[in-house]
Amino acid sequence: MAVEARYVVIRQNAEVKTFMDKKAADEYDKMLDMADNLTEMFAKAPVELSESLAEELSVFLASNREDVLIALQAKKPKPVAKAVPAKKAAKKEAVTDEDKKDVA
Repeated sequence: MAVEARYVVIRQNAEVKTFMDKKAADEYDKMLDMADNLTEMFAKAPVELSESLAEELSVFLASNREDVLIALQAKKPKPVAKAVPAKKAAKKEAVTDEDKKDVA
């Protein structure tokens, strides 16, 4: 007999999603909390949104939190590693190989 631990996110007395990992369940629950807060904020906005559109937009923004924070300049983007062009990499390797031959 196998025993499994499952973590269930419950909202308004209904099961929303089940996870096998507590950390993933907590992250999802936190994302839903953010979405609820955004939905409340949209209700106060001067732009009229349908309830379903406001909810969908809230979930989208909450699940893309990092990108939203970068767009709002509240967070700096992670530096992207610069790729070395193939020609430069090949040229560098060729010089290194020649240098090794000269030393030997």
